[in-house]
Amino acid sequence: MSGNDMPSQAPVAIIGGGSIGVAFALVFSRAGLPVRVQDPDEARRASVPGEVSARLQDLSSYGLLEEPAEAILARVSVTGDVAEAVSGVQHVQECAPERLELKKELFQQLDRLAPAEAVLASSSSFLPASSFAAELEGRRRCMVAHPGNPPYLIPVIEIVPAPFTEEAAAARAEALFTQAGLSPVRVKREVEGFIFNRLQGALLREAYCLVRDGVASADDIDRVVRDGLGRRWVHIGPFETADLNTRGGIVAHAERMGPSYARMGAERGMNDLWTPELVARVEQERRAILPIDAWETRVAWRDRVLMADLKMRKGHE
Repeated sequence: MSGNDMPSQAPVAIIGGGSIGVAFALVFSRAGLPVRVQDPDEARRASVPGEVSARLQDLSSYGLLEEPAEAILARVSVTGDVAEAVSGVQHVQECAPERLELKKELFQQLDRLAPAEAVLASSSSFLPASSFAAELEGRRRCMVAHPGNPPYLIPVIEIVPAPFTEEAAAARAEALFTQAGLSPVRVKREVEGFIFNRLQGALLREAYCLVRDGVASADDIDRVVRDGLGRRWVHIGPFETADLNTRGGIVAHAERMGPSYARMGAERGMNDLWTPELVARVEQERRAILPIDAWETRVAWRDRVLMADLKMRKGHE
C-alpha cells in the first residue's frame, strides 16, 4: 500500500501508556480514529481506560467534545503486544521514557513489525531521530513528533524529520496531526530540544539565574510570566510582541531595545547579536504576515483580545 493510498481512518498505535500516551490516545480517538495503546506493564495497561475516561469526562464538562465520551472511549483498546498494536496502522506514536537505548530497541521492533508505509514518530522532547533510528532499514519513515503537554489541550506539535526522513512521510504525519486538530510546526533541521524546549529552556535558565542572584523569588518570576508575558503570549508570540510593541515594527524595536538585550545576554556569556541582516530577515517575514500599514489595526486587535481575557478573568474571580 502506498502512502497516498493509506486509508485516513486506519488505526493509530500508541507505544507507551504513560501520561503522554494517554493524552495522544485522546487526541486520535476524538478525531474518530481507532487507537491501540501498548504498554509492557500490566498495571499500567489496566489504568489506561480509566484515565482516558476521566479526561473525557472533564472535557465533556467544559463542552469540548462533539460526541459522547463513551463513543470516543470505545475507540481505544489496550494491549501488551507490540505486533498486535501496530498491525495495519497508518501511524505509530512512540511515547516511551526519554532513554536512548530504550528508543533504539523500540524503533528496531517498530521498523520490523509496522506496515512499511506507516509513519514511525517519537514523542521525544530532546533526542533527535538520528540518535535512535539512523541504522534502521526503514529509517525513511522515522521522525520526531514532539507535542505540547497535554496535546489534547495544547495543540502545537513539532514535526522534526531527520536528514534521512522522506518528505512524503513527514507530510503524512503533518496531515494526520492536522486532521486530529493539532497545529503542526515543521522544524527545518535537527537540534537538541527542537523549538519548544529551546525557548522554554532559555526562559528557565534566566529564571534560575535570577533566583540564584537574589533578584527575585521563584513566585515573583512565576507572577511576572503568568500576569505579564503569558497574557500576551496566549495570543501572540515573541516576534509579533516585539513588532507590535514599537511603532515602526520589528526594525524599530531592534534599534531601540537590541543594545539592552545584547548587554543582558553578555552578562550570561552569550554573544548572539541581532545583526542588521538577521533583523532584516525577521522583518521580511513579519511584513509578509502583517504589512506595516495594517500595524495600527493589529495593535488595536491585540488590545481587544487582552480586554476580553481580562473580562473573562474578572467573571471567574
